[in-house]
Amino acid sequence: MRHKAAAILVADDDENDIFFLRRAIARAGLSNPLFITNDGQEAIDYLEGRPPFDNRVLYPLPVLFLLDLKMPRVNGFDVLLWLATRPVLKEIPVVVLSSSCHEEDLRKARDLGAHDFLTKPSEFHNLVALVRDLQRKWLQQSVARS
Repeated sequence: MRHKAAAILVADDDENDIFFLRRAIARAGLSNPLFITNDGQEAIDYLEGRPPFDNRVLYPLPVLFLLDLKMPRVNGFDVLLWLATRPVLKEIPVVVLSSSCHEEDLRKARDLGAHDFLTKPSEFHNLVALVRDLQRKWLQQSVARS
């Protein structure tokens, strides 16, 4: 089973946030397959291609990585630190999508290599707009790079 559209990886432990993100992506008309990891360690395992993510046909490297900060086991900041040590993955845009709106979190995430930092909107129509902005800013670039 080969995916036609470029994959999006999401690392978020909140099932409600994932549910609404899936709906917003569908509403925005994106056909990109979405791969969900529930914490930072699982995201690292996915990106490293460790089991159960060792089949790149089934679990392709993403063209966009949406990363929450506050997660169990390994948090988003630690994932950013890990990514900084993996030059082969530096082409993947990492967008922090967090419920935090603290300036300190934004600054730290950017210092650690996040390409963008967005606060999760509380209204669904704003989430759809955010997804459309992500598509314009990051996914159309990935098509141009391919």
